[in-house]
Amino acid sequence: MNIGVIGAGAMGSGIAQVASQSGHNVVLYDTNIEALQKSDAALKKIMNRLVEKDRVTAQEAEAIVSRVTYVDALTSFSDCQMIIEAIVENLDVKKKVFTELEAIASKETILASNTSSLSIASLAAGLTHPERVIGIHFFNPAPLMPLVEIIPAISTDAAVIDTARKTVDSWKKVTVLAKDTPGFIVNRVARPFYAEAVKMFDEGMATPATIDWAMKSLGGFRMGPFELMDLIGHDVNYVVSETVWTQMYYDPRYRPSLTQKRMMEAGLLGRKSGKGFYDYSEGAEKPEPITDERMGMAIRDRILAMLINEAADAVFLNIASPKDVDLAMTKGVNYPKGLLAWGDELGVHNVLEKLDDLHARFGDDRYRASAYLRDCDAAGTSLLGGI
Repeated sequence: MNIGVIGAGAMGSGIAQVASQSGHNVVLYDTNIEALQKSDAALKKIMNRLVEKDRVTAQEAEAIVSRVTYVDALTSFSDCQMIIEAIVENLDVKKKVFTELEAIASKETILASNTSSLSIASLAAGLTHPERVIGIHFFNPAPLMPLVEIIPAISTDAAVIDTARKTVDSWKKVTVLAKDTPGFIVNRVARPFYAEAVKMFDEGMATPATIDWAMKSLGGFRMGPFELMDLIGHDVNYVVSETVWTQMYYDPRYRPSLTQKRMMEAGLLGRKSGKGFYDYSEGAEKPEPITDERMGMAIRDRILAMLINEAADAVFLNIASPKDVDLAMTKGVNYPKGLLAWGDELGVHNVLEKLDDLHARFGDDRYRASAYLRDCDAAGTSLLGGI
């Protein structure tokens, strides 16, 4: 199978590398010649490093590099059986590219989008053959992150789903099947990790440093929510939060933070700007957390209850299977445990009680418990095993 990739940025180049390493001939397209040259140089540098580390032989590295062709004309995709676009997150721009592709590629060619948040149904709308459009969402960096979300649209043919998933599976990735809903699995389920942390900060419950300490030391997360938001960049993290919120018809469960919005507006974007919730300027000292275990457990349990509830709702709304939800969160964002398995470990009734207490205290529907949680509690069944 010949693979086409649109966009020679970090994500597109990463996807091209993954496909080439799996033995495919790859056509990588970009209108920016300099971007193509940088991608070519980056792949050669990566391969040289892998040779030095004895991960691949010199001959294998040479073959991987030779399988990628760099082009600036869409007509070069005429012999590709699957084309993955990895360009700007703009629906109109992506639809225009897909329309152009339809005139070039054969009607059997799978047209895939690496979008992290846009509707696959919208991307397919208006095409003569919408049944061959599907979402194939990699996580950055694509060569290293194991998870790939496979997202069929309402119109996607079953054979396309099967071929896309089997192809990506053969690339030694972990695939999960997700419903075409805002945020798919990972970006939807992960929202409370950020939003609830900022809400506790807004309430004056704890500082960013203390909340980060609690989630790392007591929760086992590799990074705290404020460290992670600063790393991602508030211009990216806030926009994803707002997108999920608006696409979910302003459901209070996904309400973003005004604090984060103001930081974005002020240009306090995190590491990329030198300052976010933390100061990254030279010589700046990171604030010390209050390492009070009782407070830390309250912080951890509140964020965990919200995360588990979101994972439960993803199952209740048939966004993904219990197994795929837990796989997505451990393989896509490196959570220490699958959230449903974690909920079972903590006790479904205890998680439900925590949510009901928060709902009673704040009177805010963001804390409403998923029906899946209540059903599992009533039936005495596990979240991961299902009802």
